[in-house]
Amino acid sequence: MIEINLLPGPKKKKAPGAGFQMPDISGLVAKVKDPLLLGAVSAWIVGAAVVGVIFTTESRRLASLRAERERVEGEARRFQALINQKRREERLRDSLVVELDAIRAIDSERYVWPHILEEVTKAVPDYTWLQSVGMLSSGPAEVTDTTGAPPLRILVDGRTSDMGGYTRFLRQLGNSPWLRNVVAGATRTITENEKPIVAFTVTATYGQADSAFIRTAPVLESIR
Repeated sequence: MIEINLLPGPKKKKAPGAGFQMPDISGLVAKVKDPLLLGAVSAWIVGAAVVGVIFTTESRRLASLRAERERVEGEARRFQALINQKRREERLRDSLVVELDAIRAIDSERYVWPHILEEVTKAVPDYTWLQSVGMLSSGPAEVTDTTGAPPLRILVDGRTSDMGGYTRFLRQLGNSPWLRNVVAGATRTITENEKPIVAFTVTATYGQADSAFIRTAPVLESIR
């Protein structure tokens, strides 16, 4: 019910607890007479504000560092996976290199004599023929190749009816990319079928030719 005061006089005081009222800070400050207590309260308020600012700043910084750590850990896991994959590929590469070296060593030994016989045959001129092509034993002072094996030395025993053919044979052997250190041996005149001919010997060393002189062909083409 609404009441209207028609009589003059002091206003009625509100009943306690009616509505919310802010505390009277100025009144409290005015009642405080001790300056030390006032300074302590002020310092406490300022300290609380500083701590709040620091706490908020550090909380944001901590959250940023946590996000950065998660990003770095993700990158580390990704790079570790790449490193592990690279190491597996390197082990596979090393295994393949060993296998290829073994295959090359087998191939290099398998085609030695075909190369020797082909080069010697191509070097034989007209009116010259061969009696034998053999291997010489390497002495203890022979220089080894890159594989550690002693070089293969060959001895060619031949006949010719013309000394000019013998010199051409030496020159053409010296031009071969597969033969080195071609050295002419002793020559002598012998008689065969009642005709004088010249018997000769030649020594040479087999060596791997430069890649420019090596021609490869597919297996099917070589079979045809």
